[in-house]
Amino acid sequence: MEFATLADRADEIEAEPADLETASLVAALFTEAGPQLATVARFVQGRVFPAHDSTTLDIGPALCHAAIAKAAGHNVTPDDVEAELARVGEIGAVAASYEFGGQTGLGSFGSGGRDGLTVAEVDDELRALAAAEGAGSEDTKLDTLFGLFNRCSPAEAKLLARLVLGEMRIGVGEGTVRDAIAEAFEVPVASVERALQVSNDYGLVAETARDTGTAGLDAMDLDIGRPVQAMLAQAGTVTDALDAWEEVAVETKYDGARVQVHVGDEVRIFSRNMEDVTTALPEVVEFVEEHVDVPTILDGEVVAVDDDGAPRPFQEVLKRFRRKHEVDRMREAVRVELRAFDCLHADGEDLLDEPLTARHDRLQAVLDDEHAVSALLVTTDAEEIAAHGTAALDAGHEGIMLKNPESTYSPGRRGKNWLKRKPDVETLDCVVTGAEWGEGRRAELFGTFRIAVTDGDDYATVGKVATGVTDEQLADLTDLFEPHVREESGTEVTFAPEVVFEVGYEEIQSSPTYGSGYALRFPRFVAVREDKGPADADSLERVERLAARQ
Repeated sequence: MEFATLADRADEIEAEPADLETASLVAALFTEAGPQLATVARFVQGRVFPAHDSTTLDIGPALCHAAIAKAAGHNVTPDDVEAELARVGEIGAVAASYEFGGQTGLGSFGSGGRDGLTVAEVDDELRALAAAEGAGSEDTKLDTLFGLFNRCSPAEAKLLARLVLGEMRIGVGEGTVRDAIAEAFEVPVASVERALQVSNDYGLVAETARDTGTAGLDAMDLDIGRPVQAMLAQAGTVTDALDAWEEVAVETKYDGARVQVHVGDEVRIFSRNMEDVTTALPEVVEFVEEHVDVPTILDGEVVAVDDDGAPRPFQEVLKRFRRKHEVDRMREAVRVELRAFDCLHADGEDLLDEPLTARHDRLQAVLDDEHAVSALLVTTDAEEIAAHGTAALDAGHEGIMLKNPESTYSPGRRGKNWLKRKPDVETLDCVVTGAEWGEGRRAELFGTFRIAVTDGDDYATVGKVATGVTDEQLADLTDLFEPHVREESGTEVTFAPEVVFEVGYEEIQSSPTYGSGYALRFPRFVAVREDKGPADADSLERVERLAARQ
């Protein structure tokens, strides 16, 4: 498929306001995608790699702006691109405003003009770009992007700029792609959804639906080494659980980092965001190798513990979780252990459709260490649940989980079958969308951070947080956010929505100040949730629900 064809279809999809018609337009695109169906199914979502693959392009706004400026001509600078972005507000429109095709140089493919980019070529070039590392990799990426933009028409440049920055903005989410696959290849939506749950690969599912239909989709299974999305919980109470279910399964809620452990020919560990964190957690790998003897996929948390085995704060886990250097030194400084609470696959059998209690039985069977298996209490007694919660808190844990004993495992779903119960003040996981430079001794640091919750495909601001952060932490946060700066205006800075803060607060109040209609009263910084991405942040719906309970 020509990249220009995909760009034209993307414009048509973006212009369609109705969800059903959007899905039909995407379905039509899929039927004409040919050999590039898998790539097209990812590109329309702003993805280059499957959802289970943690590989990234590692291209920030500054590099993209530099490539656009280089392809646009000698009279255009990256500052010009940034100024136009501040005026227009969207990188695709900025890229489409320039005339490319006249530049020559190392990255221009030697043609100096447009010679028909294909979807396959763009995919290959972006994958090569992602693989670039080490000395000179920044220049390689710039040259590669320059070469691509130099061959783009305005519509292609618009699509390419959005794709490399992950800002597709054409109204196509995961549900749209699911429905489009079903419509395009005349297969049941339920079969597509199940296949997506076990594979976490929209391109693979689209190809399977086209090539082998319903039978092929229904035959798809979990694959050890290929992570799937974690099942999620929502906030709830003991009363909620007892009203909803005949019995309640109660577990300790650990203050750790969510992991999915795959045991096959080797042990691999994936974070909540499906990033491979195996090398950062060698003692967990060694423990699993010793205590699990069959092919298995476990769900659980990695917790930091002291010499007596008592839990340490979540921030200590993060010192280990994504570390790539000095792992041995940090292993000595921060000891971590596995706490497994679910089993998705055991010895050749997928367990997603089994009830929670059956999965827990299999967990106990495959992991021969009682200390590492989270205990499961099934009861109808509110006082017994309360006692379990008190014991968990006294032991230094975060609270308790309340689960439906009959619930199946639904990857990526935040349903009502798992409820998290925390004591006292709630926290919210908020996306950081901007900041203000500090004053006085903090003038060179970001001092106040604008925080938001998810609202569909957008973000709704719920306040600004400046308390709870030390000067040392502000310096680290400034370094963290600088690559994500989109634009600056005076002391105000706008970020690409990449980083999630855990934020404490006293209450939620109605507010005309923010677009969400709500503001957090006395918000305070708790931690950077390095284990979460923007899609994992709390939603405006949850804010509304919490506000209604006050």
